[in-house]
Amino acid sequence: MSERWQRVRHHPGAVAALFLLPAGFGFVVFYLWPALRALWMSFTDYNVLRGSGDWVGLQNYQDLAADPLFWHSMRVTALYVVLNIGVQTALALAMAVMMDRLTRSAVVRGVLVLPWLIPQVVVGLLWLWMLDPRLGVVNHALDWVGIGGQDFFGSPAQVIPTLAGVNTWRFVGYTALLIFAGLQMIPRHLYEAAALDGAGEWRTFWRVTLPLLRPVLALVLVLSVVGSFQVFDLVQVATGGIGGQPGGPANSSLVIYVYIFRHAFNFNNAGYAAAMSAVLAVLLAAVTFFIMRALRGSRSDLA
Repeated sequence: MSERWQRVRHHPGAVAALFLLPAGFGFVVFYLWPALRALWMSFTDYNVLRGSGDWVGLQNYQDLAADPLFWHSMRVTALYVVLNIGVQTALALAMAVMMDRLTRSAVVRGVLVLPWLIPQVVVGLLWLWMLDPRLGVVNHALDWVGIGGQDFFGSPAQVIPTLAGVNTWRFVGYTALLIFAGLQMIPRHLYEAAALDGAGEWRTFWRVTLPLLRPVLALVLVLSVVGSFQVFDLVQVATGGIGGQPGGPANSSLVIYVYIFRHAFNFNNAGYAAAMSAVLAVLLAAVTFFIMRALRGSRSDLA
């Protein structure tokens, strides 16, 4: 073994840097540089077909502030995030607690994570067919019980709750496994002490389980909120259908990523799309900071 390698081995920081180098290279090439380039593009009228753009300063941001469709897309996205995160987190927490209390079978955990392994485009096509108002199996079942068929993806009032429900179906098992992993870190003797003090299951959950899960819940909420704001392929496939306009009907499912895509690739206005992306990045950073501060995600009561 060479003398140089011997010197490297005696410096843990150098060894860590060597292992981080490939990931760091990928981060710079695929994340940092595109982000900086997009920030520069947001101050230009960059056109995808021309491959260039002129400097326009803050004009894109001024147009953004006066764009009613931008604010509409943000409201639609916020509604989707609230429905998706609320239902998904509650169900995942209940499933994780039941797994911890009733069974820790690896088979059950494998079944729960199966929908998460399906590509989002395939999920969109699957539910588009299942919820078809004429041929879908779900509407046939609703007709059979007397409720009547529903135009889930074609109704302005139903499309966002439907999209949130589909996304919840796909991610709830994965979220439950993250929470389940957090439950495994809670010492068992705390539950034994609570039982000796006469605390029931419900009281133990609120006084022991939930407070000690706070850092894990903060992580889960950050990942879920950021991922929900970035929803695109599901909306593109499910609301576009065959020859339809993604974001429909009547822009009722026009989430922010679909609106960014429209300007970047349909209207060839990448500068304006980059400005929307920059605003979204700032918003997500603020939401992440708020969640971590509100839930004190960087500190644990177990320490």
